[in-house]
Amino acid sequence: MTNKRLVLTTTSSLEESKKIAREVVDRRLAACVNIVPKIESVYRWEGKVEEAQEYLLLIKTTAEAFPRLREAIQRLHSYEVPECITLAVEEGSESYLNWIDDSVS
Repeated sequence: MTNKRLVLTTTSSLEESKKIAREVVDRRLAACVNIVPKIESVYRWEGKVEEAQEYLLLIKTTAEAFPRLREAIQRLHSYEVPECITLAVEEGSESYLNWIDDSVS
C-alpha cells in the first residue's frame, strides 16, 4: 500500500469542475485532476430519488494532503453535501507515484 489517494467528487457543471480542479492543483493539494464529463447520477436526496447529469473529478493526492483537500472541496463546492471520498492506491508505477509526491505539498 502507498500513501497515494484517489479522491472522487462530482459537480453540476464543467465550469465548477474546472474551478475546483485549478484551485486544488494550484494550491498543491493535488497533482492532477481528471474531469469526466456528463455522467448520469441517480441518488436519494431529501427523501426523493433524483437524477442529474454531473461531472466526475478524479483527484490524485496523498494521504497527508487529503484533510486539506477535503476542506478545499467543501469550501469551493456549490453542493450542500458534496461527495468527497478517498480510495487508497495499492500500487502504481514508481515514477508516477514519485511525481505525485513531487507535485503535492
